[in-house]
Order: sequence, then structure tokens, then C-alpha cells
Amino acid sequence: MGTEVLLTVLTLRPERMSHILPSMDLRRIRPAVTVQLSPKTWPLAVAPLGGPRPRGHDCGVQNRSRLIRLMGPAFIAAVAYVDPGNVAANLSAGACYGYLLVWVLVIANVMAMLVQYLSAKLGLVTGHSLPELVGDALPRRSSRLAFWFQAELVAAATDLAEVIGGAVALELLFGLPLLVGGLITGALSLAILAIPSRHGQRTFEIVIIGMLVVVAIGFTAGLAFSPLSWSGIASGMVPRFEGTETVMLATSMLGATVMPHAVYMHSSLVRDRHGVNDRPSQISRLLKATRWDVAVSLVLAGSVNIAMLLLAAASLQGVEGIDGIAEAHAAISSSLGSTIGVIFAIGLFASGLASTSVGAYAGAEIMAGLLHMRVPMLVRRLVTIIPALIILASGANPTRALVLSQVLLSMGLPLALVPLARFTGDRRLVGQWANGRVMSVISWTVVVAVSALNVVLVVATIMR
Repeated sequence: MGTEVLLTVLTLRPERMSHILPSMDLRRIRPAVTVQLSPKTWPLAVAPLGGPRPRGHDCGVQNRSRLIRLMGPAFIAAVAYVDPGNVAANLSAGACYGYLLVWVLVIANVMAMLVQYLSAKLGLVTGHSLPELVGDALPRRSSRLAFWFQAELVAAATDLAEVIGGAVALELLFGLPLLVGGLITGALSLAILAIPSRHGQRTFEIVIIGMLVVVAIGFTAGLAFSPLSWSGIASGMVPRFEGTETVMLATSMLGATVMPHAVYMHSSLVRDRHGVNDRPSQISRLLKATRWDVAVSLVLAGSVNIAMLLLAAASLQGVEGIDGIAEAHAAISSSLGSTIGVIFAIGLFASGLASTSVGAYAGAEIMAGLLHMRVPMLVRRLVTIIPALIILASGANPTRALVLSQVLLSMGLPLALVPLARFTGDRRLVGQWANGRVMSVISWTVVVAVSALNVVLVVATIMR
């Protein structure tokens, strides 16, 4: 028959064949017919008859592939959870108290997963970012301006910590003055911030994910050479304290984990990536992808944070004079070798660079949502980097500056979490995807707990 295949269709009604051969007039075809099809088209005719699915049509593989392609926005938000401020806190906890506070990081990461998912869900379902919805809910422009000011201040505080962290890393790597390191970090972050407008958000996501991988390698490489105590790790999973100082440190770690700018930003990231959808089936599919996106990205970020604490607990516990990141780096280099020290510094630089880029991006989205204004990214970058450069030029203790920046973050966190819990529980706003009774209780419990911890952190810091 050459290139033709003889296919016999038995006792098949013409109206049921219309989807197989739509171009043919089948009204005159008898129940038993002989039809000639090409080898390329016959699988399309056989498949509806209940025969075996042709090879290469693995729906499971295709679905997983689609799911992976939809992931990405949560990884940008996850960068906020491995910034230099977290590095300083985790190293201090491990060096001072060993494995005691491992459980704090586990609980903090679970809270972060919930908060980031709620933010992403809000953006997907409503097609609006959290700042936009807050702006719509505030009746007067003065209220919107006040809310924007505190949210912008939080974003600037974030930028402060990240630029300082990047400058410290360049000093450790190349011996550069802190001011020069801050300028380099700011310039490189500006180049990264130009990626979404020139090459699209997906490219921006890939770059940030790559930097997150560098951060993960930089902060976990030392674990391979550290004398970890598995029994100590197991005991560190049991919630407990040893004195008031450990309570304060745990409060600081929990309170500083969830970043306000990441909460504001995530809702706009998913909206910009996936667009506005009004089909329930499409929204359900995107929410499924988002759950995986949040889970994978924050498990990675949480693992990096835990790895830093474990590294400090195994290699730095009992070492005198560890008052900051630079001292911790010196101790790690002395204990585990210069190579591990260099890898750690590279991870610190990637952390500061990625985090400051994301912080500036978040600030732009906050302004756009609340005030419906956008300024050139170069202007925003120059304005937000000035406080960090002033602190670096003044000779102030960079670690102390990191701590104070975390206090500002803490003050702004309740103002991000309260409207998030309210909006995601409002059935008039999010319809069938509104938080159920159990989820509402959990979300408000997290909001109250995190907010209370941050208030305690602020008060304790001021009282010192």
C-alpha cells in the first residue's frame, strides 16, 4: 500500500466520526466503511476508539513539565530569607548556643511558607497586588501616603542591610574599602534590575535562582568539613530555652524571618508572571503550581539558614571574639581552611547582591501599587543606596547597622500581615478561594504571633 494505511472502521455511526475526519462528508457513509489515512494521521483516529495511547504522549510528564515552567516567582521572594541580616543572626545563634535554636528556624520557615503563599494567592485570584488593594481600601490620599512612607522605609532598611552585606563580602574577598564595596554592589544590582524590562521577568527569575544556588553552595559547603553532632541536631529540634538571652535571640530570629517587602512583592510577581485569569480551572492550576513554587523555594532558603546555624554550631561554638560577619568568616577560615572561607564570602556577596536587587524591585512595586507612580530605576537605586553609603563612609560597625535595619523591618511587618490575612479571608474579594475556617485561624495566629514577636524585639532593642 506504499505510504497508505488501510483502516477499517466497523459499525461506527457517521456522527461519531465527525471529530476524526471533519473535512469529509460522512452523511452518506454506511456503518461499515473503509477509509484510507496517512501514517501521520491514523493515531489521531485510533485514539478516540479506546485503543492504546500512542507513544510520546505521557500526560504525567507533560503535566510535570508545565508545572515546572509555571514556577519561579517564589524564588525571587525567597532571596529575602537568606540576606546578610539572616546570616548574622544565624551565625550568632550557632556560635553562642550551638544547636539549641534549630527549632526556631524550622518554625520560622513554616510561617514564611504560609505567608508567602497567601500573598501569591491574593495576586493570582484578584489580579491585584497587596499594595494596590491596600491603596484601594484607604479612603484618603493622606492615608495612602502615610502607608507608602512606612512601607518605603521598610524597603530602604532592607536595602541598607543588603548593600552593607555585599560591601563586607567584597572586603573579605579583595580587601576593598567598605565604601567602594557598597558602590560596586549598588552598580551591579542596577544591572540586575534592568533585566526584567529588557529581557522579561522569566530571565530575571533565572538570574535570581542562579544567585540563590550560589548562596546555597557558599553557606553549605563548609558543612562537608564540619564535625556535626547528629544527636545535637536532634536535640535542637525540641523547643526549649536556656536563659533570657536565648529567648531574645529566638524572638529576633522568628521576628526577622518574614520580610515585609517580600510579602508586598510576591503578589505582584505572580500577577505579572501569569497575568489576570478569570477561569476557575486556570486559577486552580496556577495555585497548585504556586504551592509547589513556595514549598521548593522556601525549603531551599530554610535549609540554607539552618546550614548556617549548624556550621556555626559545629565550627564556631566557644570561639571568642565573634561579634560580626567578618569575625565569623575569619574563624571559619581558620577552622575549615581558606578555601571554605572564600566560598563563604562568595555566598555572602551573592546574598547581598541578590537581596538588594529584590529589595529595590519591591520598593518600586510598593510605590506603583499605593501611589500609582513609577520612577526610573536608576533614580530609585541612587536614592535607596545613599543611607548605606553614608553608614559605610562613617566607619560605623556594619553588623550593628544590620541589627538596626532589622528593627525597622520588624516595625513594618504587622502593617503588611494584617491586611494580607484580612483580604485572603474576604469571600467578596477572593470568592471560592477565600481562607476556610481552619486556614483563617492559622493565618491570624501566625499574624498575631509574628507581630507580637516583632514588638518584643523592637522594645528590647530600644531598651538596651
